[in-house]
Parts: sequence; structure tokens; C-alpha cells
Amino acid sequence: MKELQIGGLVSFTTIDYPGKLAAVLFLKGCPLNCEYCSNSHLIAVEQGEYDPEKVFNWIAARKGKLEGIVFSGGEALMQADATIDYMKRVRELGFSIGLHTNGFYPDLLKKVVDIVDWVGLDFKATKEHYKDLTKIDIAYDRMIESLKFWVSTGHGLEVRTTCDPRFVSKEDLLEIAKIASDLGVKNFAVQKYTPYHEEEARQTTPAQREQFFNDDELKQKIESLFESVVWRNN
Repeated sequence: MKELQIGGLVSFTTIDYPGKLAAVLFLKGCPLNCEYCSNSHLIAVEQGEYDPEKVFNWIAARKGKLEGIVFSGGEALMQADATIDYMKRVRELGFSIGLHTNGFYPDLLKKVVDIVDWVGLDFKATKEHYKDLTKIDIAYDRMIESLKFWVSTGHGLEVRTTCDPRFVSKEDLLEIAKIASDLGVKNFAVQKYTPYHEEEARQTTPAQREQFFNDDELKQKIESLFESVVWRNN
């Protein structure tokens, strides 16, 4: 069995798996190269910094203290069977399984339908701007395929958009929200873009980053489309 490559660990969180006390495993590898990525050190599939068996034993020792374990990245499904096998083992301990995904691997998402309880799926931009952001032609279509499939399962789902003003306008955000709503999404999250690293020629301003959260009309329109909308302005 191929060893899981783990690049990071958050031992306790109340926000990464809505409604659950959880820990997060950040796995190595991502097929995308998003300009705003906050975990760019995880993009390459390479040796992890954590011993997966020691992490598993650590998780086992938290039965009764934590409710869920979130697999994030990078793109957690890029490690394919190594991720799936590890998820199964963690689930057998009695934990709920969460997955943060960019939706690039719909076929692998279908393989974890009986293992994963909740998905946080990144809807990064409109189709027009998806390649500019991700550097991959097929990323949008694969994400939509993953989204349609997961909605069809009836399992827990939150669709999230990080509002980098270089790639997402207020009009784009509303378009994304409408597409997600039309596909049956009930829970949507709008996330503030944080400039971890910007080229000097492409720097954003605080006002540009805040504009999505200061427009009451936009907020009302988006909130009318879903059962729940979270505004992560921090």
C-alpha cells in the first residue's frame, strides 16, 4: 500500500468542517497552480513531513474528543488510493470524514462516496476566468462534473468561492452563486482573498478585497439563492 504523504496538520478546528469539532490533514500534491494559493508548498507530490502511522495513532487517541477528520491539501484526491485507504481506516475508528477539494478528480470523488460524509468544494471563478486562475484548461468542466455528482448524492456539501478581485468581480460572484444554486447547492460560502504573495504589478488593495462584503444588495441577492450563506471576511 502506497504511503500517504502528509504536508501539514491542524489539530483542532471548528470552521473547517461545519458543525463538527475536527482536525485537518493537509496532503501533498495539487494539479492546479492557482495564483492566490495559500498552500503553494503542497503543490508538488513529494515526501511528506509527517509519519502517516504516527498521525493515525494520534487520530485514534482523539476518539471522543474530535468528531471529524478533514482531508485537505493541496488536492487530497491527487494521492488517489493512498488517500482513499487512509480515509477508510480513519472512518473505521468512528470519525466523520470531510474533504476539501477543487473537484479536479470526479472519478475519484465517486470512489469515496461511501466514505466521505461532507465536501467543501471550491468554485474558483466563472468559466471565462478559470484557466487564468488555475492554469489548467479542463479544471472548470471537471469541477462542474464533481459538483453535479456530489449534489446528486445528498451528502453534506458547501460550495466556496474565494474572491480574488484579479479573477472574480462582483458580477462574477453572483453568476457563480446562480450556477451553484441552479445545480441544487444549498450551502454557499464567500471567502475573503488574502494576499499571501502578489507581484508588485498585480497588487490588490484592501478596498478591492472588501468590496464583496460591503455591497448589501449583492449580499441579499446571493443569500436569496441558498438555505445558508457564510461570509468569511477574515
